[in-house]
Amino acid sequence: MYLIAAALTAVLSLGAEPDALCLPDHLEAHRAYEQSVLDGVSPDRLRELHDELAAEPHRAGTPGDARVIGLIADHFEQLGLDVEVHEFDAYLAEPVSAHLELIAPVRRSLAVKEAAVEGDPYAGRDGLSIGWNAYSGTGDVTAPVVYVNRGTLADFETLRDLGVSLRGKIAIARYGGNFRGYKAKFAQEAGAVGLIIYTDPADSGYARGPMWPEGGWANETSIQRGSIMTLEYPGDPLTPGWEASPDAERLDPREVELPRIPVQPIGWGAAQEILSRLDGAGVPDESWQGALPFPYRVTGADVRVRLSVTQSRKLVRTANVIGTLRGAVEPGQTVYIGAHHDAWEYGAHDPLSGTICVLEAARVFSELADAGHRPARSIAFAAWGAEEYGIIGSTEWVEGNEDALMRGAVAYFNLDASAGGVRLGASSSPSLKPLVASAAGMIDSPATPGRSALEEWTRRSRTEAGELPPIGDLGGGSDHIGFYTRMGVPSAGIGGGGSPGTSYHSLYDHLAWYRKTVGEDYASAAMVTQATALCAARLADASLLAFDLPQYATDTLRHADALEARARDLGMTLDLGPLRDAAEAFSAAATRTQRALRRDVAGGRLDGAALTSVNALLLSFERLWLAPEGLSGRPWFRSLYASSDPTSGYAAWMLPEIRRAVEARDSGAARLAVERTATALRVMTDALKSMRAMAPADE
Repeated sequence: MYLIAAALTAVLSLGAEPDALCLPDHLEAHRAYEQSVLDGVSPDRLRELHDELAAEPHRAGTPGDARVIGLIADHFEQLGLDVEVHEFDAYLAEPVSAHLELIAPVRRSLAVKEAAVEGDPYAGRDGLSIGWNAYSGTGDVTAPVVYVNRGTLADFETLRDLGVSLRGKIAIARYGGNFRGYKAKFAQEAGAVGLIIYTDPADSGYARGPMWPEGGWANETSIQRGSIMTLEYPGDPLTPGWEASPDAERLDPREVELPRIPVQPIGWGAAQEILSRLDGAGVPDESWQGALPFPYRVTGADVRVRLSVTQSRKLVRTANVIGTLRGAVEPGQTVYIGAHHDAWEYGAHDPLSGTICVLEAARVFSELADAGHRPARSIAFAAWGAEEYGIIGSTEWVEGNEDALMRGAVAYFNLDASAGGVRLGASSSPSLKPLVASAAGMIDSPATPGRSALEEWTRRSRTEAGELPPIGDLGGGSDHIGFYTRMGVPSAGIGGGGSPGTSYHSLYDHLAWYRKTVGEDYASAAMVTQATALCAARLADASLLAFDLPQYATDTLRHADALEARARDLGMTLDLGPLRDAAEAFSAAATRTQRALRRDVAGGRLDGAALTSVNALLLSFERLWLAPEGLSGRPWFRSLYASSDPTSGYAAWMLPEIRRAVEARDSGAARLAVERTATALRVMTDALKSMRAMAPADE
C-alpha cells in the first residue's frame, strides 16, 4: 500500500510523506506505527459502539444524554486515557407543545410529528415526539401565508422587489440554501408573524428515490428538527466569549436577540396541504419550484393558517468528554479529534456515525501505546455536548482553555455525522490539505475495490494530474469553529458520503435506517476512522510537523479571484494588488523554506533543539492570521483567513474582512481590509526567515 501511496503523492506533488518528515533513525518506526494504526481499525467494534450509543434518544440535557456521556467517559477510562468530563450550564430551549392548522379555505389539522410506519422498529417505540425548532418564539398566530422559497436573504429581497409584503403574514419556506435560523431571522425582519419550514421532496423525498422505510429518502412526514439561533457568536447565548461554567456571569436573556416569532418544521405532506391551495402570483423563476405535483405560487388570498408554538428556555447542565493520550516527548502539544455526542433523537447518522469513529480511533491509539508505541505528541479525543443547539459544548471548552490551545494545539479533526457513505471527502484549512490527500492515498476505497480512496476521489472529481482533489474550505456549521476561526488551530472535517438517502434531524435517524441506507458492514466508518487516525498519527509522531506552508498562498490567491468576481457582480471596484503581492512573496519564501526544512530533516541535519524550535514556529503559524481584537462587527471571530458566513451559517467566508466590505459595497473599508489581510501575510513571510535560518540546506 505504501508503494501505491508514494506513487500517487509523487504525481500530485503532495510532499507530506513520512520520508520528508522523519529523521532517518525514526522513519521505519514511524512507518510501522502508521501501518499499525490503519490495521487496528475494526468495523465490528464500530458497530458495537453504534449499538451502545444509539440505543435511545439523547437530546442535550436529557437522561439519554447523561447515559451517553457516561458511556463515553467509561470507554475512555477503560482505555487508560486521562479523562475530563467538562460540565457546563447552557441556556437551552425545550419543546412544550405545537399545533398547526389550516383554517381556510378548509379546516384541517396538519401533522407536527412523524408517523410510526410499518417496517420501522424504532419510530413510535418510545412515543412520537413533536418536530420542533429550538429557540422558536412562543406564540399563537393566525394569518395568511406567503411562500418564500428557501428563505434566503436574496429570496426576501426578491419578494420585496415584487411588492409582496410579509408584514402580518406567516411565511412558509423549504429547507436548504442556508441555515434554518436565517430563514427565521429574515422572516422576522420582514415583518412575518410566524414561519413554517418544510422538507421538499425535490431535496430529500421521492424525487430523489424510494422513501423510508422502502428506501432511505424522506417520507411525507419526515421532519427536520434543529436550532434557529443566529447570534454574532456560537456557543451558549448568555456567555459570549467566556466559558458557561456553573458560576459564570451571564447576560440577561431579555437582552439577547433570540427569535421572537413562532417557528415550526413539518414534512412535505403537511406542506402540500398549504402550498397546493395558494392561487396567487406564480413563483419568480424555476429555482422556486419544488417537486410537489403542482405549480408553486407565492400567495393565496383565501389561505389562512393557525400556528401555535410553546417552548421554554432555561439553564441546562450537560457535558463534554475529553480523553487524552499523553505524548512521550512533547505532551504539551496536542492533536485533537472530535465529534459531538448529542442528537435531536436517536442520532445514528448525526452525530453518532462520527462519534464512533472518534471512540474507535481512541481505542486504536491507546492499545498501541499499551504495546509500547506511544506518539511523541499528545492526542485528545473529544465528544462535545449541545452542538445541535448552536455549537455550544466545544465553544465553551475552547473559551475555557484558550491559553493552553494557543500554546500547544497542533490541529483539530472534526467528525460530525461523518460516516454517511463510501466516497471520501474533506474540508480543511490550507496547511492540512496535502496531509489529508496523502492519507487518502494509503487507505483502500470501499467504493472502488482495488483502488485507494485518493484514486477514487480524484477520478470521481476529474482532478487534473498534479492537483489536490477538491478539498473544501472550512467555515461554519460544526465544532471546528472555536478551534479554527477563533484560536487559529489548523482544522479539517473528514467524511464519507454518497449513500442513497437522508434522515437528517428526523425521528428516523436510527440504526435501522442507517444500516439499510449506509450499510451493515461499517465500511464507511472504518474508512473515515483510518483517514483521520492516519492524519493524527503523522502530526503526532513525525519528526517535523506535517503542515504545508505554500498552500496558504495558493488558496489565498484562489479566494482573491472569487472576491474580485463577487465585487464585479455587485458593481464594485476592488483593488487586491497588495494582497496578491503579499501572497506571491509568501509563496516563494514558503516554498524555499519548506523544501529546505524537509530536506534537512530527511537528511538528519535538522534535529535536537533546532528541530524543536522549528516545530514551535510551525505550531504557531496559523495563529498569525488572528486579529486579537476580532473581526469588524464580529469580535468573537478572530481569523482574517476564515469565518462562518453571517448570512447563511453553514458556509464559509474566506478572507472575511474583505468579503464583509465587498458585501457592503464599501470601497474605503475594502482598502483597509485588504491592507489588514496583506499585513498578516507579510508577518507570516517574516516568520519564515526564522525557520529558514535553521535549515542549513537552504538554497
